[in-house]
Amino acid sequence: RFMEGFSFLTKMASFTPLSNQRSSLMNIMSGQCVFGQKKHLFFLPLSEKKKKNGPKSLRDLRAERQAQAERSVLVSCHPKTHENKFLKYLSRHGNVNKCFFYESFGTYAVVEFSNQDGVQSLLESAAMPSVSHESVVPLRSRLLSLRNVNTVDTDKQSAPSRRTCPLTVFLLTQLEQQIVSLTEAHSLTDENTRLRFLVCSLLNDIAAAYFPQSSIKPFGSSVNGFGKLGCDLDMILDLDGTSEGNANMPRSGMYMEYLVKRTSSERAVTQSVLSVIAGCLDQFGPGCVGVQKILNARCPLVRFAHQPSGFQCDLTASNRVAMRSTELLYLFGELDARVRPLVFTVRCWARAHGVTSPIPGAWITNFSLTIMVLFFLQRRNPPILPTLDRLKELAEPSEKCVLDGNDCTFTSDFHRISLETNTETLDQLLGDFFEFYSTFIFNRMSINLGRYGKEHKPELHPLYIQNPFETSLNISKNVNSSQLERFVTLCQESAWLLQSGSHLNTLLLPSHISVVRGRKKRKSQPASERIKGLLESLRIKNNSNNTEAGVTVVGLCWCVVLSQY
Repeated sequence: RFMEGFSFLTKMASFTPLSNQRSSLMNIMSGQCVFGQKKHLFFLPLSEKKKKNGPKSLRDLRAERQAQAERSVLVSCHPKTHENKFLKYLSRHGNVNKCFFYESFGTYAVVEFSNQDGVQSLLESAAMPSVSHESVVPLRSRLLSLRNVNTVDTDKQSAPSRRTCPLTVFLLTQLEQQIVSLTEAHSLTDENTRLRFLVCSLLNDIAAAYFPQSSIKPFGSSVNGFGKLGCDLDMILDLDGTSEGNANMPRSGMYMEYLVKRTSSERAVTQSVLSVIAGCLDQFGPGCVGVQKILNARCPLVRFAHQPSGFQCDLTASNRVAMRSTELLYLFGELDARVRPLVFTVRCWARAHGVTSPIPGAWITNFSLTIMVLFFLQRRNPPILPTLDRLKELAEPSEKCVLDGNDCTFTSDFHRISLETNTETLDQLLGDFFEFYSTFIFNRMSINLGRYGKEHKPELHPLYIQNPFETSLNISKNVNSSQLERFVTLCQESAWLLQSGSHLNTLLLPSHISVVRGRKKRKSQPASERIKGLLESLRIKNNSNNTEAGVTVVGLCWCVVLSQY
């Protein structure tokens, strides 16, 4: 890991900005850097970002993103496409609002026109590919390929660069600055979010052939504000639009209704619909590979990879409770600017220490960790976040929502939610988070976002985190005693480190606590010995005036973490 980190840092040091021509062109078009680059506002208080217009509801945000996606196309390009000529060609069909490039199994451009007429004009000018020894599936979509060798200028153009963590991250000395920096470096960019909605829109074009009134929408981490770069794209095929006209049926006299097939249950309908969509994606969907039907799961889904975007995708149908959970997490993230940075940092810490894993098993999941952070913030004095019960009390009658027998009611009006002022800093909250869970009575108490009071566990599982809406479900049922004990031990160690004045890079160094395999543990070096030696070495570094060496040490710490997160 040390050598991998050193190699990574060397590459970072040799990083050069994009060419002036490419950067200038994209700045004119979008007002910001391209290829997923973001401005890093390390020292600007997070609350300042939303003072101008206030929080935007998830419904409004989703509608805005969907409208952008419907005006957009995805174009496969030569890696050294001449962008001035490309933009000039696109402008023949309509005004271009935004255009940016990225790499995923080739070079692609996302192009957003000012209206759908530009998209339609471009599609009408496109032709089916002519190949000699193969046959093509004649599906017309907004996934296109640029085929003109005269647009390539190898002398002046360079391939699009990948987004990397800025070297400035390694130079920060304040813990709160490091937390904000980590969040900025790993949160979804505007370009990445646009691409996610565009993929949903492209897939919806295929589904609309069978279900014209349906829509495919992203949910989960792609839209709730807690997603990181590289996270999966969770989507739902919303079939509710097919029944929208039923409310206007006359109570007497004649009227028409559709003649449809009937099945035994809604689950059977979901399985049939997903099976058909999976077949279409597998046989006709350009760029959709590795399509799997996982129809017997508690929540049936279709899993596949979308190569043009590089996303791993999960598509489900009519999972309305999950959509509601997405809205709740988005609301919590918007209520206070400290929520998301704290969640990002705890997740990164958990990944660095093996508390979470991309492989299914007995580990704590990112969703469970997020709920644990929100629960902790509800218990501050004064509370930083309201309980779900309080949000239900504030809801208007029109916001009443019952889905599949579950009460999913809560207000989404930010103006009706008021809390006492809490001035705790991010570094204080991070330290107190570890303190809170290092002493939490897991064997008797549950974690429940609904109430302020203590809740006893209804089951004997080591960790009980109640699903916010499906209250009979424990979302951490998979976690065993060994993993929970390891989590508590790491919280104790991390709390001690922060109390000793350590920074985030020290906190994120992999622990020597033994990895639990089954129910067997191996003895580890005492944490106090390791921490003492580590802190001593850091003090020596800090006392020296060798800035380059200090940056290298800090950089290596971050490189190890970022390579895992």
